[in-house]
Amino acid sequence: MKLNVFAMMIAVAGFMVLPSVKADEVNKETTITLNTSVAVPGQVLAPGRYVFKRLDNQSDRNIVRIFNEDQTHVIATVLTAPAYRTEPTDETVITLEERPNGDPEAMGKWFYPGDTDGVEFLYLGGQR
Repeated sequence: MKLNVFAMMIAVAGFMVLPSVKADEVNKETTITLNTSVAVPGQVLAPGRYVFKRLDNQSDRNIVRIFNEDQTHVIATVLTAPAYRTEPTDETVITLEERPNGDPEAMGKWFYPGDTDGVEFLYLGGQR
């Protein structure tokens, strides 16, 4: 009897932990350190640490929020498009794209570890 109660308590504890584990899978929370200025749609991020999250919205997974390091301030909310790669990696992959006239490089694509689908940052007029 005691063994059955103990097993039930372990199962319930496991279900209580599960939602917090799934939360990172849903929003793809990633902390990024920039050593140089990098453009995102609508602004330029100064060197520093930022937290990127996909908006937890089942109807539109193509919105990314960028927060300061301690997530007390939203720096930007940007629209993205789906992006794909053939092979997943164990690490976050972010591509940067050159811009003309000495402007900072622009954030291109962001892939979460283990995923083949990611996002591509969209810029007005197709310019990066």
